[in-house]
Amino acid sequence: MGVPLAILDLAIIGSGDSVADGLNACVEVAKTAEANGYSRVWYAEHHNMDAVASSATAVLIAHVAANTESIRLGSGGIMLPNHSPLTIAEQFGTLATLHPNRIDLGLGRAPGTDQVTVQALRRDPRASEHFPQDVLELQAFLGDTTRVPGVHATPGRGTHIPIYILGSSLFGAELAAVLGLPFGFASHFAPHQLREAVALYRS
Repeated sequence: MGVPLAILDLAIIGSGDSVADGLNACVEVAKTAEANGYSRVWYAEHHNMDAVASSATAVLIAHVAANTESIRLGSGGIMLPNHSPLTIAEQFGTLATLHPNRIDLGLGRAPGTDQVTVQALRRDPRASEHFPQDVLELQAFLGDTTRVPGVHATPGRGTHIPIYILGSSLFGAELAAVLGLPFGFASHFAPHQLREAVALYRS
């Protein structure tokens, strides 16, 4: 049995290309990946980057999903401190309802941008401190319960979308292990911590 292969697509806007060119290229990449047996394409949330068009990650996933047939599509990842768990549950619940068994939700705790843009996003600088609690809240919204009495995600509730913890630190590895969730390590950011993070997760 071969190792499943996936692609991390940053929706790059090439030199001389338009934003539309970059987004259309995402569709072509996904179609090619699907035709060649790749298991998944991940899309990362980044903001205020002239050469990256994946800032509205859920919207991009919806566009690619509508133009492909079977390949799984996921956020690689949504920077959860930039959003409320309810909003992400509703967005990805909508995606999973429209495209059953094709949507994955990777979560990170970094801002995905610089500090000036963090302020423009209205992000609480301390939001990352609540990341573990926000993950649990999001899990509940996508499951059959809620951690916020009287509040449910519609769409979202009962979709049980697969959640992945993504990160470039030992914090993410430990959190994923504690929560029993899959973990993806961003070794391109912290190559020297890769082995330690994997060992911590497995332990």
